Amino acid sequence: MFEEAQYFAPVAAQADGSVVVELSASHPGFADPVYRARRNAIAGLAVNYQPGTPIPTAEYTEQEHEVWATVTRELGIKHAKYATAEYLDGAARLRLPQERIPQLEEVSQLLEPLTGFRYLPAAGLVPLRDFYGVLADGLFHSTQYIRHHSVPFYTPEPDVIHEVIGHANALANPRYAALYRLAGEAARRVEGEEALEFVSKVFWFTMEFGVMREADELKAYGAGILSSYGEIEEFRGMDIRPLDLSAMGTTHYDITKYQDVLFRAESVQHLEDVVGDFWSSCDDDSIAKLVAARV
Repeated sequence: MFEEAQYFAPVAAQADGSVVVELSASHPGFADPVYRARRNAIAGLAVNYQPGTPIPTAEYTEQEHEVWATVTRELGIKHAKYATAEYLDGAARLRLPQERIPQLEEVSQLLEPLTGFRYLPAAGLVPLRDFYGVLADGLFHSTQYIRHHSVPFYTPEPDVIHEVIGHANALANPRYAALYRLAGEAARRVEGEEALEFVSKVFWFTMEFGVMREADELKAYGAGILSSYGEIEEFRGMDIRPLDLSAMGTTHYDITKYQDVLFRAESVQHLEDVVGDFWSSCDDDSIAKLVAARV
């Protein structure tokens, strides 16, 4: 899942039909039995989901709604300063609830009339090809749980704040939504795992951690930056490089820390011309040539 899959705590189905999310000892919620039970129950909603039916409702607690409200308020302040105009346009069009966590079915109902996208619930790891492939159909896999209340501005894996505030606001903008669809088409077109990884890395450095020049300022449009309270304040100080397909598709990154290498588009049109055109036509052979160019 945009390499997002690597973030997920493993999910295991038990013989009695229950679901257990295996949190690491360093996870903020590891020693909280109430939180762990919530995680298990919410993961079970996705495991038992039947495609084509409404997404099951997650019964959030007041404490969880408070986390959403707190993070939404603080991110909104930062978005006004650091987010691209297209992202802000998407947020204004989508109008997510600010005081409570929206259900994924609700997000779908808000989003679909705007760009045709709908959400799918994910319990945990979604295979890379499956995650990207359904983007071509206007579908986006998302978790439903929210981060632990003890650290509202931190999560070791993508939660509903990242998936909805980060991605849904972008998906509400037609130009960004079109790029997501093209990424999905590319994932379905390529055959080899190396080519698929290349496609996913380009996605990582654009729709996840992309930055863009706007009115002589550096703004962010990537969901990973725009859903991170800390990273959004740091991205302008990173190693900012020109948009380069060969470099993006072969650059190693560490998902456990702030991204220290970012790639800058000069405009949305530039992003569409370089990345959109790549996703619309790439295949295993063309990607192999781009990889060879870096050797």
